[in-house]
Amino acid sequence: MRKENTPRADAQAESSSARSEHDQLSLRERGVWRAALLLLAALAVAFAAVSWQSIVSMSHHLEALPVGLVVLVFLFVVYAWTKTNEISELRGLVRGIKQRANTEHDTAQLDQLFSLISRSQQGYRDLIDTFEDLLFSVSNDGRILTVNRSFADLIGLSFANVIGRPLADFFDLPEATDRMALEQWLPRFMQRRRWTGLVRGRIKKTGAIRYFDCVLHAIVRDDVVHGISGFARDVTKERESETRFTELFQTLREGVYLASADDRITEVNPALAQMLGYENKEELLNRQIASLYREPEDRAEELKKLSEQGFLRAHEISLRHREDGRDVVAVHTTAAIRDHAGKFVRYQGTFVDVTEQREMERRLHREQEFAGRLMDSFPDLVIALDAEGRYTFVSPQIFEILGYRPDELIGKRMGGRTDPSDRAAMLEMFDDLILQRLSEGQIEYRTQHKNGAWRVFRASARPLHDENGRITGVIASARDITEQQRLQQQLIQSERLAAMGQMIAGVAHELNNPLTAILGVTELLRDQTSDETSHRQLDLAHRQARRAAHIVQSLLVFSRPSTPRSTLLHLPDLLQRTLQLHEHSLRANHIHVDLAARPDLPTVLGDSNQLTQVFLNLIVNAEQAIHEVRDHGTLRIRLGVVGDRVLITFQDDGVGIRRELLPRIFDPFFTTKRPGRGTGLGLSICMAIVREHNGDISAQPLPDGGSVFTVSLPVCTEATVIAEPAAPPASATRVETREASASPMRLRKKILVVDDEESILELVNDSLAPRGCLVDRAASSEQALDHANRNTYDVILCDLNLESSTGSVVSGFDLHDLIVEKLAARSTAPPIFIFMTGDLVDAAIGEQAGREGNRFLQKPFRIAELLSLLNDLPSAAVLQPKDSSSESEY
Repeated sequence: MRKENTPRADAQAESSSARSEHDQLSLRERGVWRAALLLLAALAVAFAAVSWQSIVSMSHHLEALPVGLVVLVFLFVVYAWTKTNEISELRGLVRGIKQRANTEHDTAQLDQLFSLISRSQQGYRDLIDTFEDLLFSVSNDGRILTVNRSFADLIGLSFANVIGRPLADFFDLPEATDRMALEQWLPRFMQRRRWTGLVRGRIKKTGAIRYFDCVLHAIVRDDVVHGISGFARDVTKERESETRFTELFQTLREGVYLASADDRITEVNPALAQMLGYENKEELLNRQIASLYREPEDRAEELKKLSEQGFLRAHEISLRHREDGRDVVAVHTTAAIRDHAGKFVRYQGTFVDVTEQREMERRLHREQEFAGRLMDSFPDLVIALDAEGRYTFVSPQIFEILGYRPDELIGKRMGGRTDPSDRAAMLEMFDDLILQRLSEGQIEYRTQHKNGAWRVFRASARPLHDENGRITGVIASARDITEQQRLQQQLIQSERLAAMGQMIAGVAHELNNPLTAILGVTELLRDQTSDETSHRQLDLAHRQARRAAHIVQSLLVFSRPSTPRSTLLHLPDLLQRTLQLHEHSLRANHIHVDLAARPDLPTVLGDSNQLTQVFLNLIVNAEQAIHEVRDHGTLRIRLGVVGDRVLITFQDDGVGIRRELLPRIFDPFFTTKRPGRGTGLGLSICMAIVREHNGDISAQPLPDGGSVFTVSLPVCTEATVIAEPAAPPASATRVETREASASPMRLRKKILVVDDEESILELVNDSLAPRGCLVDRAASSEQALDHANRNTYDVILCDLNLESSTGSVVSGFDLHDLIVEKLAARSTAPPIFIFMTGDLVDAAIGEQAGREGNRFLQKPFRIAELLSLLNDLPSAAVLQPKDSSSESEY
């Protein structure tokens, strides 16, 4: 018994020694765990304390983060400590079972062991269920051994319905290439027993495609692989985001690059390669970014700014195209990327190709510059209106044309200063253009200058369309035709006056001949009668005939104004002399004259007599206009200079001129005076004279009554010495002569009278024959030549316009030349010619008529004027005629 008990005692001693040793190791292990867990808790508390101030100062409210971290670490420490105790207890139970292997099992001890194992499994399951990622293990034949809750939730089944079933019941690989790769992969895994990678799978129940980042390990026992355990993270969202980013990166039109610390390209998108003329992006990899620049030093400047600022916003640089070397203008945005610790990671940036945009901008600038210069040089006014009729553009010419700056009209409605009578038509045309009833429109209208003057415009307008073809407004060009209309009116007036002048000249010429006969006969009869009543009546008839002759003379002046005898004139002095001529009448009618002139008024070139006639006519008209409405008034005369013109204004406070009569006041025979007060030729003659001086005359009514006449004459810019033209012969100027005495003077001259008017021939014969003259008469140029060939004459009275026997017109000057030529061939002295005409005589005709001592006589003339002219001629011996039958006794 002692021997039998000895081995058992030895075994018990050995077992007791081993248990003591194992207990010491367990205590030591638990001490290490305790120290580690306490250290982890201390680190968590220290991290929270150190980072608290930084977290509080951040803009995001993350104060709960360190508190949550401390709580999480505390829970983990408690959980780990509890599991360590359970494992230690499990080890003790297992060791006790081994020691009792040769004895009967203690039922209570086994129950305690199974309870502990069950609690440990439940704790393990609770632990893996806390993971959001997928945890699983499968056997070699693909059956699921265990999974966590995230796995079961993903496939939508409970834990009990998953365990023991093939993995293929829940997942498959959608692509055939993936399935083939799996078959090749499995043998390699069995050898390496570990694999990490991305798996693309499909959930059979939902058909959803998912991406998993997996870590797989082989389950090995006794060096034999019994299954696979794995960890899988669902990265589908990240993968999709990455895919979208990659697609975006590849499809961006902007060039994108990534570069390393030494500024070499590590990644680019195809757009940058295409922008710079490279076939693919691989040709750009590992190139220095500076090598892409036209000026590499620009990149060096960028790197310097990046080191200081870390980011450069859009700025323009020039890159070089690979194929043709042309400039590629790009807007560059770049940044230096750093990690959370501030360590450099990479350069990244974008290039936006704006070459075409810059070229378009240059073209647009050129076009705008061209359009601007065109607008500046375009004489017409150009405006643009929106659909509401408001100005959106006004060309700069508006200031010169109407006195407004463009900005004064922008935003305002059109038609504000348009004549009310034209505004309705303008607005109607605008509406027709906006509503597409018209494709273009034209209109003439009156609008007011900023200074109040009215201007006439002719406008042409078209609708404006947007890119969709909708009408958005109207564009119009307007031309100031005020001066053009004035010139047209002047041209029409001139043509009308010219036609009327031709008619009047013919009528006046025809009237002068009978008036000459009437004047002569009444004068002869008046001088011969002794009856007082007859003498008074003949004198009345003679005066009325002279009045008619004066009217005819005015008609001739109007129809054919004589050429001015131009001299340098100082207009204030000329006006003073004109006022002196009419001073008595002005004083009698209580008209006060206010004359004012600029002291430095320039001289003009003109005929003093004709301009005196113009000024006197305007003064008389003003006097009569004042006398119609009041018994006294004021005539203001002002002389000034505007540009290269001298302006003389005559302003009265009389009856004024109705606006509707303005276009007609310069027409011949138009008058507003009572019958017998005027012929209606005064202003017409003024117009003719002023225009002969290259000037102009206009009239305007005044708002408060009265009117103003303005005469414009060109300034004489050169101090030219003007030669005074030779005055016509004394007999050409109308002179007053003494009345013939009862006893006629004896002239004793042989005279040939040549005129196609029988009344003139009879009058001259009856007037001169009693005074001792021998008078022959010729009614045509042929008869005159015949008389001149057969007789010798002291004087030949010859009309300037003669009819020949064939009906053609022969000039008296031509007849003079023929007779003189024939007499010269016979060595006979030529007679003195007295030329008669009913037309106006200008200086040129007077000079021609005065050659070789000849004289000129204006029709209608009086007998006294003819006798005076003949009496003033030098005496000459009368030659004997060749034909004695034509002799006459003296």
